[in-house]
Amino acid sequence: MTDKFQLVGSLLRPTDLLDYKTKIEHRDDIQYPFYDAFPGYQEVETAAIQQIIAEQKAHDLTVVTDGEYGRSMWHLDFLWGLAGVERYISDHGYAFEDLDGSHFETRKDIGIRITAPLSGKNHHYLNLYKDTQAQAGEREVKITVWGAAHAFTELTVFNNLVGEGQVYATKEELRTGLINAYKEFLTEYQEAGGTIVQFDDCLWELFAEDNDKSFFAEGNGGLEDLADEFVAINNEIADFAHELGLKVWTHNCRGNYQSRHAASGTYKAIAEKFLRDQHYDRFFLEWDDERAGDISALEVLKDRPEVEVVLGLLSSKTATLDDEKRVITLLDKASEILPKERLFLSHQCGFASCDCGNELSIAQQWAKIDQGQKIATAYWGE
Repeated sequence: MTDKFQLVGSLLRPTDLLDYKTKIEHRDDIQYPFYDAFPGYQEVETAAIQQIIAEQKAHDLTVVTDGEYGRSMWHLDFLWGLAGVERYISDHGYAFEDLDGSHFETRKDIGIRITAPLSGKNHHYLNLYKDTQAQAGEREVKITVWGAAHAFTELTVFNNLVGEGQVYATKEELRTGLINAYKEFLTEYQEAGGTIVQFDDCLWELFAEDNDKSFFAEGNGGLEDLADEFVAINNEIADFAHELGLKVWTHNCRGNYQSRHAASGTYKAIAEKFLRDQHYDRFFLEWDDERAGDISALEVLKDRPEVEVVLGLLSSKTATLDDEKRVITLLDKASEILPKERLFLSHQCGFASCDCGNELSIAQQWAKIDQGQKIATAYWGE
């Protein structure tokens, strides 16, 4: 068993659980965690989580999750679980790039209303964590949470949930309220026995000059200030989590929906601000294709010896096994920049960032996970 292969977090849902999740997607008269809306749903979800934890242990994974079975999407469920938030079905989904390069739109239950001051107390994620921890045995358990700066940007820049008639009159008030809610959640997570929190974040590449869909493409004059604010929010949350004694990780996602992606832009273009300056202990980075650019972007972490990097060189988007020669070549290049013991291997993202999952079977998913374990064991040893 090696700890050098890691899962980002999410795993493909079984059919019986997916049936309930599909019903949730098309209704906005119900509220997270939706148990009271569907008789039998909670029991099916609980059984599925028990099974996926057992399967992770059987495949020798040293850090386990609930497979993200207790949520519909990688990010919004965290907000849905805050007091003061209401979900609804929007008139559009998120914009992704289809496999042929054309426009692709995701599910539409992405609408958010703030109806009262935000609070992170008594979050349902804590119940999911406690159940996972009880079944994990000696394995470490991590919880994956939407990055605070991404959430703030979506609520303000994209949804404009501030101003007259809103719960929060200004961006500054919403920022304070959101950060407080995150801190309330983290405090109770630590009190429940939590030790690892992983913040998932999709927006870094929007600040990359070489991303033709970035803020740069719009000539955003306040871009530098926006980036500084983004990093400052994440660092305030990371610093608070460290004060609680938590390990604080992050995963940078470039979009992962039914095997489609959303973001281009290289790590080199954002490395100083988003790698060097963010206060995380471990970075999960996506390097499964050429969009991420050269691995030399890791140079900015040379002077941060406490930081570990999980290289997402494998793909959770494909049904076939990955090119092991490519993986080893990039691991060797990364090892010339950072000490080998500071590096890990993973797929670029989870297998089901949203309920629908990527376009492969559960059997193919486990074959790819087993391949990752094999490569890591051969490269680093047991």
